[in-house]
Amino acid sequence: MGKVGKQGQNSWAKAEEKLLEQSIQLAIEKAGPTSDQVDLILSGDLVNQITTSSFSARTAARPYLGILGACSTSMEGLALAAQLVDSGYANYAIAATSSHNSTAERQFRYPTEYGGQKPPTAHCTVTGAGAALVGKSEKGHLITHATIGKVIDWGIKSPWEMGAAMAPAAVDTITAHFQDTGRTPADYDLIVTGDLARIGAPIAREMLENNGYSIEDRYEDCGVLIYHPDQPEVFSGGSGCACCATVT
Repeated sequence: MGKVGKQGQNSWAKAEEKLLEQSIQLAIEKAGPTSDQVDLILSGDLVNQITTSSFSARTAARPYLGILGACSTSMEGLALAAQLVDSGYANYAIAATSSHNSTAERQFRYPTEYGGQKPPTAHCTVTGAGAALVGKSEKGHLITHATIGKVIDWGIKSPWEMGAAMAPAAVDTITAHFQDTGRTPADYDLIVTGDLARIGAPIAREMLENNGYSIEDRYEDCGVLIYHPDQPEVFSGGSGCACCATVT
């Protein structure tokens, strides 16, 4: 992840673009192949028509597929990249994503300059970017499974209750993963959700307990981990594409 802020750019949108470009380049440099060996970039963000990803892909000059999964974009990209590599359609694929507080908050909540008051249940969009290079190699981490979740809508109406709104889908996906694989929480050192934060994470934990899965000693949430609990103006915790990507 590059340094946050304006990155020497004259707009927040260009700053986010710079963050994403840096992350993609860092992923390539750390993994070893050259940029020309990257067959495909899968990327998404929170800006209208995922323009941050499109402009960053222009700079990278590699084949590009834009994806839009909002907070799930980083893991959606990893799942798709792994499938493309495993099936032989690509030797190397990059899964990347970004978000910026000053580009996203004004689109999905009140305009930043409006200065509207937020309740403690609100989330704070994370400023950052993350990228992972996926390829057939004996080094690095191994992707073995990807359980795709369903849209679960419990009718939460408040835009300030994101954690509560997303928890049912997270629980349904984790439960489906255990059922599909025959595994239990004991098979994992860590089970992590993307950005339920301090409101949604306890709800998810309780719902999984009700489903018969005790994850108390091995569960974390990126929206909780990303910020210090006493850090001002982050409310219940982090959200946005970069939340899960940067913590991971």
